[in-house]
Amino acid sequence: MNKQIYPLLIAQFLSAFADNAILFTVIALVMKSAQLATWYVPALQSVFLIAFVILAPWVGAFADNHAKSNVLIIANLIKAAGAGLLLLNVEPLIAYCLVGAGAAIYSPAKYGILPELADEKSLVKANSWIEGSTILAILLGMVIGAKVADHSIQLALIGTIIVFVISATVTLFLPKRIEIKAEQGSKVIRFYQQSHLFFTTPRSRFAILGASLFWAAAATVRVIIIAWAPLVLMTENASDIAELTLFLAIGIIAGSAIVPHLIPLALLRRARIPAYLMAFFIVALGFTETVWTARLALFAIGVAGGMFIVPINAALQELGHQSIGSGSAVALQGFFQNIAMLVAVGSYTYAASVSVTPVIAMLTLGFLVFLATFLVSLHLPVNLANKQK
Repeated sequence: MNKQIYPLLIAQFLSAFADNAILFTVIALVMKSAQLATWYVPALQSVFLIAFVILAPWVGAFADNHAKSNVLIIANLIKAAGAGLLLLNVEPLIAYCLVGAGAAIYSPAKYGILPELADEKSLVKANSWIEGSTILAILLGMVIGAKVADHSIQLALIGTIIVFVISATVTLFLPKRIEIKAEQGSKVIRFYQQSHLFFTTPRSRFAILGASLFWAAAATVRVIIIAWAPLVLMTENASDIAELTLFLAIGIIAGSAIVPHLIPLALLRRARIPAYLMAFFIVALGFTETVWTARLALFAIGVAGGMFIVPINAALQELGHQSIGSGSAVALQGFFQNIAMLVAVGSYTYAASVSVTPVIAMLTLGFLVFLATFLVSLHLPVNLANKQK
C-alpha cells in the first residue's frame, strides 16, 4: 500500500468527524427548540443532499481536471464556512446547505484519488481503510459533537471549524496530480454522456444502483432513529441518540474490515447477499423495544451495510479510472445515490408530516430495501455471474 494514503486517511477522518459533529450540533439545536417541527431534521438532511444532485455535472470534472489534493482543501474550507454561518445564527437550512456543497465537492476528490494511491489489487483494501476510518470518525463525531452541543452549541461549532481547517492542512501532504485535462463543451451534456456510458455497462450499472440503494437506506434509517428512539426507547437528548447510533457505526467498521477477504472485485456478485441481510435487520430493528436489542440490530445492519458498499465503491473507482475519470465516476455515483437519498428521506419527511409512526416507517423501509435489492440484483453483471458457481 502506498504510504501516501496515510495523509488521506487522516484528512478524511478529520473532515468526516467535523461533518457529523455539525449534524448532531444542529440536531441538538432542534431538540432544544420547541418551535421547530419534527420534520425539520429530515428537511436538514434533504438540503444537504440537494447540493450533491445540483453540482454533480461539475464536481466530478473539477476533481479530475485539478489536483485532487487542492480540491479537498477547497471543499474543507467551504464546509468550514457553512459551520461559520451556523455560528452567526444564519437559518440552519441555508447554512447546512453550504456544508452540503462542500461535501459534494469533497466526495469525488476523496474517492477519486484512491486509484492514484493504490493499484487494482489493493483498491478494495484501500477502500476498506477509508470506509473504516470514516465510520470511526462518524462514530466519534456523533458522540463528541452531541455531548459538546448539549453543553454549548457555540463551542461545538467553533470546534468543527478548527477541525475542518486542520483537515485542509493535512491534505497538503498528498501528491498533486491531474488525471484528465479539461475538455471543451457543456459539462451538463458531458455528464449525460457519461451517465449513458455507465448505464450501458452491466458492472458499472450494478455499482451505481447498489450504491444508491445503500445510501438511501442508510440516510433514512438515520433520520427515522431520531424520531423512533424517543418514542420506543425513551431517549431524551442528542447524546442518547448518538450513543445508540454508535452501534451502527461500529458494525460498518466491522463489515468494512472483513469484506476484502470475502468479496473481491472478481466476485462482485456476492455483494447482493449482505444487501438482503441489511433489509432483514432493518425490519428486526422495527420490532425491538429495548436499548440492547436495538443496539444489536443496528450493529448487524452496519456489518451488512459495510460488506455491501465497500466492494461496490472499489468497482466504481476502478471502472471510472479506466474510462471517464475516477472523480467523474464518483460524482456520477453521488448524483444517483443522492437522488435516491432525497426521494427516501423526502418520502419519510412527508410520512412524518401526516403522522405515520416511526415504527411503521422502519418496517416499511426494511421491506422496500429487500424489494430494491431484488430489483438491483436483476442487473448483476452477466460476465461476473458466469465466473461464479
